[in-house]
Amino acid sequence: VQLQASGGGLVQAGGSLRLSCTMSGGALDTYAIQWFRQAPGKEREGVSCISSDGRTYFGDSMKGRFTISRDNVKNTVYLQMNALKPEDTAVYYCARDIFGCVGWTGTFLRSRLVKGTYGQGTLVTVSS
Repeated sequence: VQLQASGGGLVQAGGSLRLSCTMSGGALDTYAIQWFRQAPGKEREGVSCISSDGRTYFGDSMKGRFTISRDNVKNTVYLQMNALKPEDTAVYYCARDIFGCVGWTGTFLRSRLVKGTYGQGTLVTVSS
């Protein structure tokens, strides 16, 4: 099972982007998926998590601006990012969450990721 993030790009502050996370080699419907990001020179940060039954979770700085959804038919999870800020600039990754989003707080924990399931990420650049 592999996940690939896409949809990044350059956007002005206040703009929007929708990222996609597409699964290959398996069926998405039984998996919880999380997004995390890494900005230059910073630690990885949890962005959002969606459980297999559609429960959603967000990091504090994303609440009210980001939404997450899933389309199991298309094997894809979407991260809609609105009101983007320069501090949202980062490479965004998606991965399987081994705990089904239970206990997800936004603090990035490598132990929550299913190894080998995420790819190179997609770069989001927000200009001021």
